[in-house]
Amino acid sequence: MGRKRNEPGKVRLTEVAALAGVSPITVSRFFRNPDTVSAGRRLRIESAAKDLGYVPNLAARALASQRTEVIGVLIPSLTNNVFSDVLRGIYDAFEGSRYSIQLANTRYSVLQEERLLRLFLMQKPAGLIVTGVDQTAEGRAIVQAADCPVVQIMELGTDPIDMMIGFSHADACYAAISHLLAQGCRRIGFLGARMDPRVQRRLHGYQNAMKEASVFDPRLIVTTAVPTSTTMGGSLFSDLLLKAPDLDAVFCANDDLALGVLFECQRRHIAVPEQVAIVGFNDMEFMASAVPTLSSVRTNRYEMGLRAATMIMDEIEGRAVVERVVDLGFEVIERQSSTLQRAPASLQPASGRATGTKW
Repeated sequence: MGRKRNEPGKVRLTEVAALAGVSPITVSRFFRNPDTVSAGRRLRIESAAKDLGYVPNLAARALASQRTEVIGVLIPSLTNNVFSDVLRGIYDAFEGSRYSIQLANTRYSVLQEERLLRLFLMQKPAGLIVTGVDQTAEGRAIVQAADCPVVQIMELGTDPIDMMIGFSHADACYAAISHLLAQGCRRIGFLGARMDPRVQRRLHGYQNAMKEASVFDPRLIVTTAVPTSTTMGGSLFSDLLLKAPDLDAVFCANDDLALGVLFECQRRHIAVPEQVAIVGFNDMEFMASAVPTLSSVRTNRYEMGLRAATMIMDEIEGRAVVERVVDLGFEVIERQSSTLQRAPASLQPASGRATGTKW
């Protein structure tokens, strides 16, 4: 005997999504505008709906679809300049449209993120922009049940909830370390603060690059759960010198840490880059104004916000978003703080007595 079908109107959209192996967002999108869903998913949804006897209640759906014209934006910090660039892109994209933006600060707390997601969805937003890919199982379920377009920003993952735009933090850090290795550096330190998931992925990129070059040393890593700041950069660098006085370069997981390292080097009369090379992350404006200028990994934060907002609007207006996962990439900006004339003879650690300077 075949599967017993449910009575029409008794089957929920979430049941169709579960049987089809897609998110409720995708099923909802299919019934609104089938052309916005890939052919493979269309077939699975059609089959699941037929098998379960699901019939969309058009009258109820018309009533339920009366949404606000608010776009919910969840970010982990309102004071971090990294996110101000993203927000500028989002606001510029929605400028002149009928949509308004409602911001929420998760404070790097996944539990706070869950609470805010519930609050947003009760208010029936037109779309959601959510930072990161590390939602809890409950937070992810909340977003998947949302009947609105969703974009995850700031990084990439293998299982997007709906749409995603960002870059690989691990690959970006790996590229920065590769640059320092190419300059002849071998004792490269890693400084990280707060250690949120994106910083942890940068640490993984650092570890991979150092291990591949056969120069990895765990003593070269100094991190803290305290928020990032310029003062913290100087403090972490001082701790690093105590553990590894022979270091010849420092990668900082945030630019303010890099600026703090530069200031501490100047206080200690350590020449940059001759004795210690410095590379930061995000390429904030002050990096090009420092003396010496500071190298950094440039991330396309403004474009990320702009394109995330555009993806949301296109989805709402029924325009097919063909590229649903967008890798914006990154660029290592080489400046005075890491441009050396050392010629690396080998990626293997030098043999014999250490010649590093002790401070």
